[in-house]
Amino acid sequence: MMRVGLFGGTFDPVHNGHLRVAEEVREHFRLERLYFIPALAQPLKQRMKVTAAADRLKMVEMATRSNKFFHVSPIEIRRGGLSYSTETIHTFAEKYGEVYFLVGLDAFSEIDRWRSYKRIFEQAHLVILVRPMHTSLNHADLFPPDVKRDVKKIDSATYEHRSGKRIFFHPVTQLDISSTMVRQLAHRGASIKYLVPYVVERFIKQGGLYTD
Repeated sequence: MMRVGLFGGTFDPVHNGHLRVAEEVREHFRLERLYFIPALAQPLKQRMKVTAAADRLKMVEMATRSNKFFHVSPIEIRRGGLSYSTETIHTFAEKYGEVYFLVGLDAFSEIDRWRSYKRIFEQAHLVILVRPMHTSLNHADLFPPDVKRDVKKIDSATYEHRSGKRIFFHPVTQLDISSTMVRQLAHRGASIKYLVPYVVERFIKQGGLYTD
């Protein structure tokens, strides 16, 4: 039995905001490992142009190398096709037992569009990343109606699903960085220093990523 975190995303590119959030969650929930999982193709973002999976995976590997708790899994890239969280969680839960699945508040607000989304509440503890601007939201209103009836409130930021898994609305540091911002700056030839780790900055420059 090992307590692990799963942090999925396009990571195009991974940036310091991703890393800081992951570190805060890892520390707070005392995770023994936290896996970054680059998606091959996200179902709700199929029309978006995405950098080659190999480059995105490489950037995440370089960015996380200095943190002994951070690991990178190519599971969704190797699986091929669309990347479904429920399949990834199932694989890790079978191997490690206790899984904490990190998801941004915006993504959680449309979780009812995900494949087999009700299963996710039974497979893992959910850590909803709440930035300071969203702390006043009513968490109960964010649950899909057919899930809301299956959860009970434990405290102001914690709910428990009938399966015994918990949903934590966890406040995280607001670093006003986005992958879109980094791509736009790189495209213009502007500096991305201090927005991404140095090794990622160098990889982007050397590979000419985001210049087209």
